[in-house]
Amino acid sequence: MTDQVAQNATSDQSTNGRPVSPIEEPAAKRQRVEESTTAEAPVDQNVTAQNGAATQDNGSIKKLDDRDNRDKGYAPIKKEYLIDAADLRGQAEEAPADDDAAEGREGGDDRDGGGKRGKKKKAKGQNTERSFGKFDDALPLCNSRAFSPEFSPRECRFGDRCRLCHDIRQYLAEGRRGDVETFEGKCPVFSQHGRCPSGWKCRFVRSHMEEITRADGRKELVLVDKSGRDGETNEDGGADVDDARPDVVNIVPMSVKIDMNRKRLDFGDAEKYIAWMDAESKINQKNHHRRKDEAGEEETATAEDNRAQYVDPPFLPSEKRRLYFGRETPTLAPLTTQGNLPFRRLCVELGCQLTYSEMALGMPLLQGVKADWTLMKAHTSETVPPTYTSTVPLYDHARDLRFGAQISGSAHWVTTKAASALARFCPHLRLIDLNCGCPIDMVYKSGGGSALLESHGKLERMIRGMNAVSGEVPITAKIRTGVRSSRPTAPTVIDRLAFGSKEHRARLGAPGCAAITLHGRSREQRYTKLADWGYIGECAALIRAHNATRDALADTAAEPDARTQAAAGRLFFLGNGDCYSHVDYHRNIDEARVDTVMIGRGALVKPWLFEEIEKGQYLDKSASERLAYIEKFARYGLEAWGSDELGLGFTRRFLLEWLSFAHRYVPIGLLERLPPSINERPPAYRGRNDLETLLASPNYKDWIKISEMFLGPCHPGFQFMPKHKSNSYEAEG
Repeated sequence: MTDQVAQNATSDQSTNGRPVSPIEEPAAKRQRVEESTTAEAPVDQNVTAQNGAATQDNGSIKKLDDRDNRDKGYAPIKKEYLIDAADLRGQAEEAPADDDAAEGREGGDDRDGGGKRGKKKKAKGQNTERSFGKFDDALPLCNSRAFSPEFSPRECRFGDRCRLCHDIRQYLAEGRRGDVETFEGKCPVFSQHGRCPSGWKCRFVRSHMEEITRADGRKELVLVDKSGRDGETNEDGGADVDDARPDVVNIVPMSVKIDMNRKRLDFGDAEKYIAWMDAESKINQKNHHRRKDEAGEEETATAEDNRAQYVDPPFLPSEKRRLYFGRETPTLAPLTTQGNLPFRRLCVELGCQLTYSEMALGMPLLQGVKADWTLMKAHTSETVPPTYTSTVPLYDHARDLRFGAQISGSAHWVTTKAASALARFCPHLRLIDLNCGCPIDMVYKSGGGSALLESHGKLERMIRGMNAVSGEVPITAKIRTGVRSSRPTAPTVIDRLAFGSKEHRARLGAPGCAAITLHGRSREQRYTKLADWGYIGECAALIRAHNATRDALADTAAEPDARTQAAAGRLFFLGNGDCYSHVDYHRNIDEARVDTVMIGRGALVKPWLFEEIEKGQYLDKSASERLAYIEKFARYGLEAWGSDELGLGFTRRFLLEWLSFAHRYVPIGLLERLPPSINERPPAYRGRNDLETLLASPNYKDWIKISEMFLGPCHPGFQFMPKHKSNSYEAEG
């Protein structure tokens, strides 16, 4: 079969005389056979041969084919940097890799689906098997005092019943740990913005406080504010820490969250469309089952019955904002836990053009859960338009953004209402992406995530409902190849997303999905095998066929209503999986012919991958440069989560999570051959200096030492256990 494919690729010629790649063959003609290839197996020989031919013309990299000659699974470290195994005795246990955590929603998981890991009953809920301890003040300060001068506090609404500290001097002396000495003892947030929203709780408070002598001789402690504006207040009379964060957008007022929680928010339009979809679905099911046992042309008769009983929807989707994905727009994948605001901000500075929020669950959004709405916050650097060099009809680059939201849900009414709420209360959204690939047990068994890959009717209703109520915000979807490796369903799912079902496409047109991202693995595979870019290429051919069909229908009576279609009549297609260098990025675009590549784990290991793609070359970052990125993350974390004890704890936690991936980076100067592979693990080695060796350490205790360089000593109650110790972090899709 492989020889026949190669022969066809050699003999067939495209219109411009270029040999047709095997991955461009129609998906229906390719016989997919499940193989027991491991993650360390070499790439497909046909693709490698073509890549080799291409790189001979480009003298910058001539060793692309060398990855076939490597020891399977091991990074080719130069001999002078290798460490003898005997020297490793007595060291702490090495933390094994857990790539499922790269794009995972926190929550319990049972990969076998049978609950056979132990007889002990698992606790319900998310992140139940992992604790980070407690990192708060020994004597908490009341919010009525936290942001006010010493002699003019705000009134505490609890009065004498309040058990928190109300004496600022006592709090500074006994209630908290001393000031942090990093960053020269100066608060990074105050230095940047002239105001610290953490108030007296800031661990750098002595850098922005003063003791003033009043006319009566009393000395008063006051906070310095050089920002030129007063902080907003909340119901407690103190500054609302979340809403006061500088340069943060998509902040939803607490009053709206309370209305959601108490079911007081009006979803009139969404409910009308949901009721229409439910009625339409019942009619279709009724006609289908009535004709099921009858002889004759069942499909035609059922379609006629559906058409006879069809009722127009209450309204059509609004005109959508136009999107653009291209070679110059590498995209950061939605990474749960890892894809937080400080990390996204760092990636944008390093050349990332498009970002996604962490996956938020639809039902908690509708319930006004603060944690899920917090995921929708973005930095102002993500609200600027991405790089744009191509010409796309009707695309308004000035109105484009870099930040999009991703949600998950198990029912069409949940995702429809969630999309309506996001469009109303988060004005800075490029798109809303529906997660159709999350493989964790908690989401899959509820009918969401990758379960949608086998529930095509439900998936179509979700996209149609979201598209109808999202206003001008486009709707996209992220999928996997299927639930099982032996039964890929991506072509069927793409057909539904592009055209809609047969009973709907004639009357309603397409569901309105503006872009599809395909992760080249199944739910069953997780990260145990290489992403199948050949299959991604086949699906990209289906998208091109869809776009060609749309072009053929343009300016004819058969053209569906433009409001039901993807923006500008074009469906974009993104590939995802195993991109770890600019060579991988450009090869995947050229061979699979996707519009762009979404990058997940590769950006976690080296966020300057976006800079490599922009410059088209490898960047051998020194240890000091990498440490500077860690310092930036710490500064951005303090701005996002606060410079108080709680904010330092959250910043440290997410920094350690990132270091659990970043330590895998092997400097380019230490490798014998290029390009590197994300699935290769290096043997024990030493860096070119002590700092480089420290950054490569797989021991989480060394990661804590690195965090203490910028965040000071850990809180006594802080705990960090690498995620491989539990099953609480699993892949999102």
